[in-house]
Amino acid sequence: MIAPAILLFASLTGLFVAFTLPGWSDLVLVAAPSALASLFLLLRALPRRGGTPGRRTKHVILDGSNVMHWRGGGPDLATVLAVLGEAMDRGMTPGVVFDANAGHLLFGRYLDDNEFARMLRMPRDRVLVVPKGTPADPTILTAARDLGARIITNDRFRDWAGDFPEVERPGHLIPGGFRTGRAWLDLG
Repeated sequence: MIAPAILLFASLTGLFVAFTLPGWSDLVLVAAPSALASLFLLLRALPRRGGTPGRRTKHVILDGSNVMHWRGGGPDLATVLAVLGEAMDRGMTPGVVFDANAGHLLFGRYLDDNEFARMLRMPRDRVLVVPKGTPADPTILTAARDLGARIITNDRFRDWAGDFPEVERPGHLIPGGFRTGRAWLDLG
């Protein structure tokens, strides 16, 4: 966040010079676009939806097939939406991974990444439905490892602890649920 701020300051200084010193008016051709670009970068660096200013958002992987059952009844996409909202309100950048049968459980038919992304109002590159016959767990664990992310799930991944020992590290898995109709996450 410091680099865009420095660039913005330098660009604004250039604009000041271009407008106040004779013979320097051509500097506006470089300083104005630089000021706009640095302002854009500075705004993008600010936290979104409830994040703490000056703190980077943290990536999390949401175990969609686990979370969709958190309200106790059958699977429900509204449950996933509520947990995504809670994660974003806490300054996290979530990605979601579903088992191949998630669409069948929720809507009686197969849904791919694009359909889930649209329903969840998320970018397509942050939603994944694993191929049929492939367990989602190793995909979730690998994505979390590659991103340095934590995992939102009530699963303990005990069968995978040998290959992914980080699941036994306190705080790596973020459990949660619903209380009085509202999603909660135990960020421990």
